[in-house]
Amino acid sequence: MATSALNSDKKIVTGPAGYVLEDVPHFSDYIPNPPTYPNPLQDNAAYSVVKQYFVDEDDTVPQKIVVHPDSPRGTHFRRAGPRQRVYFDSDDVVACIVTCGGLCPGLNTVIREIVCGLSYMYGVKKILGIEVSPLALLILSPLLSIFLNSENNCGFQGGYRGFYARNTIDLDLKTVNDIHKRGGTILGTSRGGHDTTKIVDSIQDRGINQVYIIGGDGSQKGAAAIFEEIRRRGLKVAVAGIPKTIDNDIPIIDRSFGFDTAVEEAQRAINAAHVEATSFENGIGLVKLMGRYSGFIAMYATLASRDVDCCLIPESPFFLEGKGGLFEFIGKRLKENGHMVIVIAEGAGQDLLAESNEQSTTLKDASGNKLLQDVGLWISQRIKDHFAKKMTLNLKYIDPTYMIRAVPSNASDNVCCTLLAQSAVHGVMAGYNGFTVGLVNGRHTYIPFYRITEKQNKVVITDRMWARLLSSTNQPSFMKHDDNHEPNHSGGEAGAMNW
Repeated sequence: MATSALNSDKKIVTGPAGYVLEDVPHFSDYIPNPPTYPNPLQDNAAYSVVKQYFVDEDDTVPQKIVVHPDSPRGTHFRRAGPRQRVYFDSDDVVACIVTCGGLCPGLNTVIREIVCGLSYMYGVKKILGIEVSPLALLILSPLLSIFLNSENNCGFQGGYRGFYARNTIDLDLKTVNDIHKRGGTILGTSRGGHDTTKIVDSIQDRGINQVYIIGGDGSQKGAAAIFEEIRRRGLKVAVAGIPKTIDNDIPIIDRSFGFDTAVEEAQRAINAAHVEATSFENGIGLVKLMGRYSGFIAMYATLASRDVDCCLIPESPFFLEGKGGLFEFIGKRLKENGHMVIVIAEGAGQDLLAESNEQSTTLKDASGNKLLQDVGLWISQRIKDHFAKKMTLNLKYIDPTYMIRAVPSNASDNVCCTLLAQSAVHGVMAGYNGFTVGLVNGRHTYIPFYRITEKQNKVVITDRMWARLLSSTNQPSFMKHDDNHEPNHSGGEAGAMNW
């Protein structure tokens, strides 16, 4: 018999054989006897062909699927999907959608599919986009959309700042019809600007009762704070997060939307670098990709490309000079092939850069992220300086970061965004609250905010996936003999990404 306990605001359900469910909050936890209604999907023509379209209340998804015979059943999360009873009358719903943080392929697709899910599946008619610019009335103009997405536009406040203003945009099926074909976000976005009290005041004043927050780990922390304040006030307002990070650095989930598109687009930059490198004597193509603390884009783009000779990521320290260093490897590869391609994640080598550069800074952006120096420019110059007296180099440096962030999502990510959005809508309508939706071992689940924000997902360099990359590029690991990397026996943090 499973038992439930509230432990430091964590809703934990335990059962036989070591079963643990890290559950998400529900309206019934803090609102006495909330009214329920039959799920409108039972009369929806689209779902009439599905034999079992309601998810069983006891369905859960395990966090780990690779176990030993004597392993306990382990941690589970509640399975996403429609329930037989809902906690909102569709006519009473006032939903809002907000996008926060940096751009990522798929933002518009998620917005579109939340609107379509609420409208087609549940008959919701009032959906708002949190957007403060009066120009939002003209949002369907692609040229204006580019202007609104510029974080340098000082007269524009998107993201969480949008809650402070009175301007919103009504989102309906016509408005969002083809927005998935464009990059960016039609709602605009910004970093920082989170004032929990003011945001919840705005939600309460506007009569909003469903809040969908699309953002990265910082935005999900903000969503958690908003939910806690809503629960403290006893409001019947649901808060759901859709995790957005192009770096794929959010833990627990298999992958984040936009990641697949980013890897695909990175191929274009790598291909250009390869063309440049092979067209000149001692040609080097150096490509800097996204990845402040996690090197997933660089790693997967390298594995997909087959043209990369060396991949450098934040999780794997490297050194430049001496035996086994990067310079030695570059010289060896140029001697063998006459050219090479290097991929470096933006967060790689920051320790080396700080040691050699007096301009090292501790400044942070509005989201609290440390401002990184351009490691691509720095390492390009170091390579040129080192080989200046040894040989003539032709080094081309390519930084496609903002080109990748601004493209529309590809087919794979469009499907991913659709399923995430629909799962979030189903969860909110079913009365779940304070959760992030994500794919865990191939199944969509509802994950407590604290699990999403407790740490970052990183490449485990003692895992087989990194070994596969080293085998593919035939590059050294750049580990010094005194480096101490203990093997990770848990299967790594990359979860299902570690194929």
